[in-house]
Amino acid sequence: MDPSGIGNDCKNEFCIDNLIAARKSLKLSLEKSKTLGLALEKAGPRLEEINQRLPYLEAAVRPIRADKDALVAVGGHINRAVGPAAAVLKVFDAVHGLEKSLLSDPRNDLPGYLSVLKRLEEALKFLGDNCGLAIQWLEDIIEYLEDNRVADGRYLSNMKTSLKGLRELQNDGERVHLDGGLLDAALDKLENKFRRLLMEHSVPLPMSSPSLGEQACIAPSPLPVTVIQKLQAILGRLIANNRLEKCIAIYVEVRSSNVRASLKALDLDYLEISVSEFNDMQSIEGYIGQWGKHLEFAVKHLFEAEFKLCNDVFERIGLDVWMGCFAKIAAQAGILAFLQFGKTITESKKEPIKLLKLLDIFASLNKLRLDFNRLFGGAACIEIQNLTRDLIKRVIDGAAEIFWEIFVQVELQRQSPPPQDGSIPKLVSSITDYCNKLLGDDYRPILTQVLVIHQSWKHKKFQEMILVNEVSKIIKAVDLNLDTWMKAYGDTTLSCLFAMNCHWHLYKDLKGTKVGELMGDSWLKEHEQYKEYYSAVFFRESWAKLPVHLSREGLIMLSGGRANARDLVKKRLKTFNEAFDEMFRKQSGWVIPERDLREKTCQLIVQTVLPVYRSYMQTYGPLVEQDASSSKYVKYTVQGLEQMLHSLFLPRRERYGSFKGRPTGSKIDNGVDLRRTASAVA
Repeated sequence: MDPSGIGNDCKNEFCIDNLIAARKSLKLSLEKSKTLGLALEKAGPRLEEINQRLPYLEAAVRPIRADKDALVAVGGHINRAVGPAAAVLKVFDAVHGLEKSLLSDPRNDLPGYLSVLKRLEEALKFLGDNCGLAIQWLEDIIEYLEDNRVADGRYLSNMKTSLKGLRELQNDGERVHLDGGLLDAALDKLENKFRRLLMEHSVPLPMSSPSLGEQACIAPSPLPVTVIQKLQAILGRLIANNRLEKCIAIYVEVRSSNVRASLKALDLDYLEISVSEFNDMQSIEGYIGQWGKHLEFAVKHLFEAEFKLCNDVFERIGLDVWMGCFAKIAAQAGILAFLQFGKTITESKKEPIKLLKLLDIFASLNKLRLDFNRLFGGAACIEIQNLTRDLIKRVIDGAAEIFWEIFVQVELQRQSPPPQDGSIPKLVSSITDYCNKLLGDDYRPILTQVLVIHQSWKHKKFQEMILVNEVSKIIKAVDLNLDTWMKAYGDTTLSCLFAMNCHWHLYKDLKGTKVGELMGDSWLKEHEQYKEYYSAVFFRESWAKLPVHLSREGLIMLSGGRANARDLVKKRLKTFNEAFDEMFRKQSGWVIPERDLREKTCQLIVQTVLPVYRSYMQTYGPLVEQDASSSKYVKYTVQGLEQMLHSLFLPRRERYGSFKGRPTGSKIDNGVDLRRTASAVA
């Protein structure tokens, strides 16, 4: 082998190796450059971040250049400021830890809920008391750092802005800024629980008797002790957070609504009646009786229960609070409507029956006087007290005024004409009945009490006999009216019938009564004697004159025979018929109201007229009946005549038509054959 060739080959291989090594080196360098480039690329943002933080680092390092003494003292200032702030933050965190419990329903565990709520209140009190102190310490340290240039100005500026905001929140007094409204939300839940407890245990009173005649209603049971204890526990927390008024409003709303629901069953629509809605006292007389019973029931059963319950629930708060609460319940539940109805009655027009109704109202109020004083005697019930006093004054003044005017009104009636039918004047019957009621056991003590009070208001001494003396004066005035009215009749017979009616009424209706006892037996006997006297005069001047027209004189001794006898009988029957018709026509419009007197009077007339008429017709009827014109003279049967006489003096509602008999043929319709032979009258 050529040595020179071999050397060239070796040289070439060496060159190739060098190239390969150089290539690897270049490749490695490129990879390192690439890695370095990537590293530099990543380092750029970090360097930018470092560049941005350098001013802050510089500011942080700057205090190192501050005065040595200032740097030494700053630690103590910071520790004093951070301590209170850290305590506040710790409590604040605890407040938020209570949130879940307080946003739950209190009904699940009321004692536990109230306990958690109290912890919240204590925490908020701590925050309220210490937040200001922590802020003050922080403000002091910032001022120190600022004065000694120990901290960066921008940092101090941000701190001052934050503290200013905290100070403003503290100064506006809003507790919501401390707990985020948690306490208010918890208190709202307690109020709802308070309302729910009341509503669940407030049930309208069941009515077992709508008339309440025996007061047969069940008094409402007080709330269970456990419920009252729960209400009081809730009240304690709500009052501690200034929510007493809201509690009272809820209590009044629920309990007054319950009382109204109880009263609704009594149908009290009549309480809303106005003076213009009734014509006279009779139209609402029944309502006044109901009013007294309903008022007694409301006071003794409903308001009494509410009074006790208010005391039980609010007794720990104070007398003024629970009395004020009860006053609102009573007013909203309807006591004012009862008093207003009484006032409406006092404003109605004056009439005699109004006196009795005013006395009924006074009796009801007087019966409840002690209850009213106990239940509504507090300062909170001033409106109820004023309305009650005003009603009592109106009742007493109105009753006394009407009582003293009775005598005057009786005298004024003297000038009015008497009844045209001779009946008893309404004044006589009504005033005697009225006076008996005033002297009766029901009204006499009440009227006496009213007059005593009325006289005392006028600073006059009450005279024991003033009531009976006034009633006696009234009855004597009625006597004078009767004398005057008797003289007003133009017909003596009608005047006697009127006197007979009135004197019998005074005797019969007043005998054995309070007025009769007051006027005495001699007074009653006098009226009985007057009745007998005027009855006798009445008969003498009227019906006693009829039998004379049926005289038998001249018929037996008549010499003219049968024809002359017939003519004389016809003449006398005609005269009788005319007198009877005229008397019956006139007296058929007269009235005797007293049934026993009317029947006795009619019977006396029948006994006076009918036997004579029957005997006359039995004897002389056949003479007339044979005549073709007999119907002109024999107008009445005996039975028909009797029926007509018994129909006299009936009150208008009992009156019926006359009993005119049929014309007779050969027989009078009395069951007896009255035909006679000619020799019988010859």
